[in-house]
This record gives sequence, C-alpha cells and structure tokens, in this order.
Amino acid sequence: MVAFAAAVAVLARPQSENAWQTSTTEGIDIMLAIDISGSMLAEDLKPNRLEAAKDVAIGFINARQNDRIGLVIFGGESFTQCPLTTDKSVLVNLFKEIRNDLLEDGTAIGSGLATSVSRLKESDAKSKVIILLTDGVNNSGAVAPVTAAEIAKTFGVRVYTIGVGRKGTAPYPVQTAFGTQYRNMEVKIDEDVLKEIAKTTGGQYFRAEDNEMLKKIYQDIDQLEKTKLQISDFSKPEEKFFWFAVIALAALLCELILRFTIYKPMP
Repeated sequence: MVAFAAAVAVLARPQSENAWQTSTTEGIDIMLAIDISGSMLAEDLKPNRLEAAKDVAIGFINARQNDRIGLVIFGGESFTQCPLTTDKSVLVNLFKEIRNDLLEDGTAIGSGLATSVSRLKESDAKSKVIILLTDGVNNSGAVAPVTAAEIAKTFGVRVYTIGVGRKGTAPYPVQTAFGTQYRNMEVKIDEDVLKEIAKTTGGQYFRAEDNEMLKKIYQDIDQLEKTKLQISDFSKPEEKFFWFAVIALAALLCELILRFTIYKPMP
C-alpha cells in the first residue's frame, strides 16, 4: 500500500510553482551602432577595421556586466542585430556573426543612429547612450545624421561617435583575377557631422587611427555614469517527485525481502 501510494504521487509529478524574481542592479542602457560597409575591410587597423571594432566592443561588453546593451548594424541600410539585453553571451555571439556582406553596401549614418534611438526611446533608464562607430561619409539612408541627432536629443539619448581610420590612405583588399590585391584608398571620414552629432546630444567625438587608440576610446567611454535598473528573472518549476520514487522503491524492496524471509510460505 505504501509503494502504491508513493507510485501514484510519482505519476502525479508534483512541481514547484513558476516564479519571477526581481533584482535591482547598477547600470545604463547602451546601444552599439557599428558600420559594416565594405570600407570597414581596410587594414589600417588589424586585422581590419571591422574585426578590430568587434574585438574591442566585445571586451567592452564583457566588462560592463550590469548594463543592458544592444546592437545595431548599418551599411546602406540599418538593422537591429540585438535589442537591449543583459544576456552578454547572446550579445557576444551575435557580435561574432557580423560580416560586411549582411546588408546593402553604403554608409547610412543617419539610419543607423535613428534605429538605435528607436530601441532606446522607451527605456526608463536615467542614462541612455549610443556608441556609433563608422569609417566613412553618410551617403545612404532616408534620415539625415543631424536630424537623427535631434531626435536622439529629444529622447534624452547621449551619442558618442567614433571615426575609425588613419589619416591619409589605408590598404584595402580588392579581389582580382590574380587573387586578392591591396590598393591604398583615401580615408574619408565626415568628422564635422560626427562632431555635430556628439555636440547636439551632449556626447563626445573620438578618432581611432589604430587598435590601441580604439581600445583607449572604449576605456574612456567605460567611465560613464551608472543608474539603477530592475531585472526580472524567471524561475522554472522544479520536479518534486524524487523522494516519493525513493519511498516507492524502498517499500517494494522491503516487500520482496520480507516475502522471502520472515513471511516466506511454509512448504
């Protein structure tokens, strides 16, 4: 009877209830807007501008465990690669998947900025920041960069802009019938526009001419103010039938032992 009752309890599969746990942590909301146009393959930064930007940004993400961070990529158009999240492993994996051929080629700085603002405008964080990195001049998209900056200002979003590329020329890989060849291409960064975006929103403009300068820029931005965020974690139900299964098994073993010992039938 004990074994039967315990087996019924096991088959009923008792579980703990679902639960949400809310915790408060220090952090800010940050959107990273990364240019993935063809010119980001230039190799004045090593191994190239895009890979250098990814590596440094991933280090920045891993160092800011308490912040919500998202990712927008832009070329001739813009796309939200990852909305705001505290799951750094997911964000880092999405960062690693970035390639320069994911979007139409071009440099739509205004669209990249506008998409980033749209992901931050509903945020209730006290500090909302966009870090926009590009190596070119706005030549695509339906939104002018300065207009996007005004929109960012309206929603209280501060924008830090980074121009990537050394002054003068940079080696750029070109595919030819004889394989990959390198040509020195003129570096054109619309610094006036990037400075205007930063000034309008209360941010700052930086110029990164090599990997070390880019790392230093992210370290400077890492000194941003922090504010409190509430994070809700979902707790999955746990199975509670284990001890009932132990009781059922123990009762069955006792029954077998007693049957062939104390209560063994006489011949």
